[in-house]
Amino acid sequence: MNIVVLDYGVGNLFSIKCALERLGAIVHITPHLSKKMDFNGIILPGVGNFTHAAKHLTQNIEDIMNAVNKGLPTLGICLGMQLLFENSEEGYEDGLKLLSGKVLKLPKNLKTPHIGWNRIKIKKPHKIVEGVADNSWVYFIHSYYPKPNKSDICVAEVEYGITFPAIVAERNIFGTQFHPEKSGDVGNRILKNFLEFCKR
Repeated sequence: MNIVVLDYGVGNLFSIKCALERLGAIVHITPHLSKKMDFNGIILPGVGNFTHAAKHLTQNIEDIMNAVNKGLPTLGICLGMQLLFENSEEGYEDGLKLLSGKVLKLPKNLKTPHIGWNRIKIKKPHKIVEGVADNSWVYFIHSYYPKPNKSDICVAEVEYGITFPAIVAERNIFGTQFHPEKSGDVGNRILKNFLEFCKR
């Protein structure tokens, strides 16, 4: 199974590559999608700045949209999840607008970035969280969070002073605000579930 990890100038590419390879995926890290590429899923990784990443993605927007519209499973991780939305308070560039909503800065009264392990509360059954227990611990590092316009795309949420989505899913589009590749067995299970979508 071939998975593309998009390189748009952010960190954490090697960690997600290793995690996916341990699960049996063949991983291609590339800054450009190509219609000639034979792949089964896309990952938008992310530790970095929204504006910087969004600028780099502009050269790929048409190809990403074509792939998503054809039903290709797409997973955004942390910043990658935020880029799925329309815009962010972190910058002036638009996101991919694959999901309706915006990205907000964590409130000033909270310590930012939010770094560390937190429990996620599963809000509804979904195959992306199949085999994941409610109140499982996962690893976060971020200063911004997504606020979807549609609450029903929230599969799991987390509380850190405020409550916000930890996992979103709509059609073939998925996002985790935490880092599954750094979240032990729980994160591996979520990545494995994503790869199951890619097999279809």
